[in-house]
Amino acid sequence: MLGIKRLGLMAALVVVGLAPAAAAQAAAQPSTQDTQYLQAVHQVNLFEITAGNLAQQKGQNQQVKDLGKMFVTDHTQLDQTVQSTAQQLNVQLPADPTADQQKVLDKLNNLNGAEFDKAWVTAQLAGHVQAIQATQTEISQGSEQSVVQIAQDALPVLQAHYDALVALAQTLGVPVPQTSASGTPSPGGTTSPGGTESPAPGGTETEEPAPGTTETPVPSQS
Repeated sequence: MLGIKRLGLMAALVVVGLAPAAAAQAAAQPSTQDTQYLQAVHQVNLFEITAGNLAQQKGQNQQVKDLGKMFVTDHTQLDQTVQSTAQQLNVQLPADPTADQQKVLDKLNNLNGAEFDKAWVTAQLAGHVQAIQATQTEISQGSEQSVVQIAQDALPVLQAHYDALVALAQTLGVPVPQTSASGTPSPGGTTSPGGTESPAPGGTETEEPAPGTTETPVPSQS
C-alpha cells in the first residue's frame, strides 16, 4: 500500500514539474504581429518568385527580365530563412499567394510585350511599397528576435528592389506612387498599393490599406 502511495506522489511531482515547462513553452509562442509577418512575407516571396519568372518569360524590356531574375534569386533566398524560422516557431505558412496577389499574376499572364512590362513594373512598385511598410512595422513592433532579424535583413533588399523599379518606371514612362504626409501612397494616376483582407502585402489593386502599415514611412524614391 505504501508503495502505491509513493508512486502516486512521484506521479504528482512529475506533473507539477512539467507545468512550468509547459507554461514556458506557451510563453515562447510568437506574437500575432510576428506570426502575421512571417505569413505575409512568405506570401510576398511566393508572389515575387512567380512574378519574377513571368518577367523572364514574357518581358520585352531587358531590364524587366533582369529585375525579374534578381527578384527570383533574392526572394527565394529570403524565403528559405522564413520557412526555417516558421518551422522553429511552429508557425503554419500559407501554401499560396493571397487572392489579390493571384489576380495580379493572372492579369500579367494575359499580357505580352510592352504592355506586360508596364503592368509588371506597376504591380511591383505597389507590392514593394507595401512589403517595405509591413517590414518596417515588424522591425518596430515585433517581439520575437528571429523574426525581427528577418525583417531587418529583408528591408535593404526590398529597398534596393524598389529603387531599381523606380528607375525602370521612369524609363518606361510608368507613374510612380507618390507619398502623402501620412506615409501612404496618394493617387497619382497610378495603381495605389492597396492591401488585402489578410496581413499579406503584395502587388494588389484594391484600395484598402494593409493592416499596420499606414503609420510607417514609405520608401524613399532615390
